[in-house]
Amino acid sequence: MCGIVGILGSKPVATDLVDALRRLEYRGYDSAGIATVENGHLERRRAEGKLRNLEGRLLTEPLNGHTGIGHTRWATHGKPTERNAHPHMSPEVSVVHNGIIENYRELKAELTAKGHTFETETDTEAVVHLITDGMRAGLGPKEAVKAALDRLQGAFALGIIFAGHDDMMIAARQGSPLALGHGKGEMYLGSDAIALAPFTDAITYLEEGDWAVLTREGADIFDRAGAKVSRPRVKSVASSLLVDKGNHRHFMAKEIHEQPEVISHTLSNYLDLSTGGIKFPDLGIDLANVTRVTLSACGTAYYAGLVGKYWIERYARVPVEIDVASEMRYREPPLLPGGLALFVSQSGETADTLATLRYCKAGGQQIASIVNVRTSTIARESHTALPTLAGPEIGVASTKAFTCQLSVLACLAIAIGRARGTIDDKLQDELVKALTEVPRHISTMLRNEKVYEDVAHALSHARDVIYLGRGVSFPLALEGALKLKEISYIHAEGYAAGELKHGPIALIDEAVPVVVVAPDDELFDKTVSNMQEVAARGGQIILISSASPDRVGCKVLAHLPIPKAHPFTSPLLCAIPIQMLAYHTAVIMGTDVDQPRNLAKSVTVE
Repeated sequence: MCGIVGILGSKPVATDLVDALRRLEYRGYDSAGIATVENGHLERRRAEGKLRNLEGRLLTEPLNGHTGIGHTRWATHGKPTERNAHPHMSPEVSVVHNGIIENYRELKAELTAKGHTFETETDTEAVVHLITDGMRAGLGPKEAVKAALDRLQGAFALGIIFAGHDDMMIAARQGSPLALGHGKGEMYLGSDAIALAPFTDAITYLEEGDWAVLTREGADIFDRAGAKVSRPRVKSVASSLLVDKGNHRHFMAKEIHEQPEVISHTLSNYLDLSTGGIKFPDLGIDLANVTRVTLSACGTAYYAGLVGKYWIERYARVPVEIDVASEMRYREPPLLPGGLALFVSQSGETADTLATLRYCKAGGQQIASIVNVRTSTIARESHTALPTLAGPEIGVASTKAFTCQLSVLACLAIAIGRARGTIDDKLQDELVKALTEVPRHISTMLRNEKVYEDVAHALSHARDVIYLGRGVSFPLALEGALKLKEISYIHAEGYAAGELKHGPIALIDEAVPVVVVAPDDELFDKTVSNMQEVAARGGQIILISSASPDRVGCKVLAHLPIPKAHPFTSPLLCAIPIQMLAYHTAVIMGTDVDQPRNLAKSVTVE
């Protein structure tokens, strides 16, 4: 969740630390802080809330050290207060941390018994006292950190600096991403390469269990056992410029409008537009003999996976088992050796998804992942990574990453269907042509925002909203409800339309808007019957459909049209109205659209 940075510089680093943290704002945070080595001792500045509060603090209380660490915190242990903000420190050591120390209570009890005084509610402070305890017992910084790492349980990325050691910083990772940056007489660390892009494009990614001792001349990297190892240095493709909003009010709006372009880029990676065929990468498994696909993801990526399940089962005739990643491995499902396991994650660092990937890998599955960050942990631990080409997605609520995930899943369904013979040349041409038309259709839909603004005004007065969909539109109903509640804070639920009469219909009255995702496909008439049930009870229907509302046979509050297109592509098209509806409702309600409360972009804790 959190973002961490560190700099061993040749000049005061406070300003650069704050700039690097700003590039990690997309992860979500509720407080921020930095610490530096000043004349042999440690100093820090922290502030609750946004980075501008920390900047204000630094204007009146500047830091001038050339060695420093910084942090944006998303609270997991303790309230988002300045006292709980990172860095945490003792006179000897200062630490920033992303992740969760699962055994911190035991460590805290042990260290308290030895005379250590804890000042915060956080798990991270146990790391500070554990290292401090080792140093006070006579260990050097490197040895004290190694001893502490051997005691820690959980997921963590750590950046550590020491009083009296201006030319040393220690980094460690277990379950959370961490990158080292190489400069000329300078070294850096960060949660991802985006944070380091203004300083260097020479990046080393620490692998699971690695820890590193940094000086201005370079880094010595060790594995979990303490053996010195070599990790490759790669050239980062992260932009050296901060991603800006352009002419848009919010990053989310910009990213919604980028979808025609990024979907085109993604499709061009998997479709041979010159032949109308598929140019899908080798997954290391014979797709013609795939008997089952195991699919897992979290949040919006899970809903993309649900759409993928419909597509793969319908067009490739292969059964798909799908689970939210936080549940799958705990029920220990049986896995057939040699099966295909597919994981979807925007960041490629989602902790639950990564843990489930490792479960499936240990179960003999061939691992493929759909990720937006090619150098992410999930990508690196997969046998095959299937990149989405969405570019950096700054808004916490996923938009363009979702539709790019759908694009890859659509191409995968065609690839499996072709291999198995369930899709012939004619159908392949039909489906590929439909996909290539999607960017144009979305561009058309984005030209008229007023229709979404008008409906958003009605939604902004609601306490509860229900989303309905059938078939492949059911996951879109779930995603629509998620989008609305995560950025507008209005309670919303998505249901399969056929389930309405099995309970949710009790919620319907004149004050409850019902958003119905109903493209003009073979299930439209069945969905109409559910709309009539809603109308009979006074529900306010908002119809997302390529069909005319005249065909519904009941009053519709609003119609959000989608273009007439092949039913195969309806999830990609229906995604646009549900995103725009959520966005404009949130704008009207005055919420923090790009960084909604309690949420983070990269969920690296379980």
